[in-house]
Amino acid sequence: MTHQLQGVLDVLTRVRGVQGAMFVARDDGLIIAETLMEGVRGKALAALAASVFGKFTWVSGTAQAGEPRFLHMQCSEGAVLVLATNQDVLVVIVTDTNANVGLVRLEMLRAGEVFS
Repeated sequence: MTHQLQGVLDVLTRVRGVQGAMFVARDDGLIIAETLMEGVRGKALAALAASVFGKFTWVSGTAQAGEPRFLHMQCSEGAVLVLATNQDVLVVIVTDTNANVGLVRLEMLRAGEVFS
């Protein structure tokens, strides 16, 4: 993992409520880089994020809504946030219920610029 990617992940995981951050290959769900708290199942989360994003891409295309950019899956114990970058990499964040999702989203947009 490059020093630059680790630095970006460190910034993301410093946001209150973030339990994990990772960069995931959009086409196959493989983890490029990750920083996760204990108990977060990274491989499963990466595969889920890539799969859901792929299905949502199909749905948005069918609806002629264009390419999806950001997904927010609200869960009973937090949220899973997924941002698509310009280079087929997903920024995936898992949060607890105390996270400021607006701030997390801003940091995700900055993180995605690494792949621009």
